Amino acid sequence: MSAIFQRRSIRKYTSQQVSEEMIEQLLRAGMAAPSAGNERPWEFVVIRDRAVLNEIPKFHAFSKMLLEASCAIVVCGDLNRDQLNGFWVQDCSAAAQNILLMAQELGLGAVWLGVYPEQGRVQPLAKLLHLPQNIVPLCILSVGHPAESRGEIDRFDPGRIHKDRW
Repeated sequence: MSAIFQRRSIRKYTSQQVSEEMIEQLLRAGMAAPSAGNERPWEFVVIRDRAVLNEIPKFHAFSKMLLEASCAIVVCGDLNRDQLNGFWVQDCSAAAQNILLMAQELGLGAVWLGVYPEQGRVQPLAKLLHLPQNIVPLCILSVGHPAESRGEIDRFDPGRIHKDRW
């Protein structure tokens, strides 16, 4: 539970590289996510190439932290595996959240950068990464060793709870 409550969006990183072992742990966590019909429509692109990371802020205005990040993981949906018509978004979102929680558990910093459904982000990212037509980028997870610390926050709001009916 501590990873859930302590996870915060981290946008500043040290120069220390994230190890391949940590990246594998992040991806294992992502692939452990629940999936409608067990379709597991996710695909992941791990970006370590500095030139590629530096290109993304040119078309994604909220991704400047990628200029410092050790790596990024692009969570994508494979439309060919989406036989339930649209649940890929939920499945890939669950995978992304698992990765963020694992990053917290590993002592890494990470932040979710939305891509889909904003076509001004989807198309340039798909082109940059040479994604096949059936692969849609849902989000970019910026990952690195944190150079900032953000305290735990309590977002519990009982006013948003409705019992039995609205």
